[in-house]
Amino acid sequence: MDPVDLALVLAVDGSASVTYDEFGLIAGGMAAALNDPAVIEGLVGHGRSALLALLLWSGAGQQDVITPWTRVATAEALAAFARTVDEMPRTVRAGQTAIGEALLAALTLLAHAPASAKRVVVDVVGDGRSNDGIAPGPVRDRMVAAGITINGLCILHEEPDLLTSYTEEVIGGPDAFAVTCTDYPDFAEAMRQKLTREAAGPIV
Repeated sequence: MDPVDLALVLAVDGSASVTYDEFGLIAGGMAAALNDPAVIEGLVGHGRSALLALLLWSGAGQQDVITPWTRVATAEALAAFARTVDEMPRTVRAGQTAIGEALLAALTLLAHAPASAKRVVVDVVGDGRSNDGIAPGPVRDRMVAAGITINGLCILHEEPDLLTSYTEEVIGGPDAFAVTCTDYPDFAEAMRQKLTREAAGPIV
């Protein structure tokens, strides 16, 4: 497969702190963000292409690839991927929050990507700090050493200081950043801003 401009893993929290209604808002908000014109332009405009994958996670041993690597080079292909995000089933047990394990699962996914990418990004979306499994910091450091960027989206409705935890333990790599939203109704806009920023890059 020809190289792509961006390989992006969307790693979504399915732990017990996320209710089923909130999980639906994550799925719908992420799908809406993927269908935003600015995100479409950033991912597939000007001849760009991307590899996208959707990973659901909760506690230790609870990680599931919902949508495997999908190459998108057109708005239609991106819309089809967005539909799988909107319809994602909650296949992991609603347990603890194992961010380190989620990062390891993302690293495994990236090791099996079907094409090389100019930029490699993992999006960690969650509403709580890691409290299960291996610590995220060492895994983050290993990924950063490999040139991978880990960004975060922190939903603050239960842990108002979650951004501090993500900054210290989760995000890292070239141009890494984290955004926040105060609660789930604000998620779609935060995700749109985040994906717009991630999709932006030099036009080759």
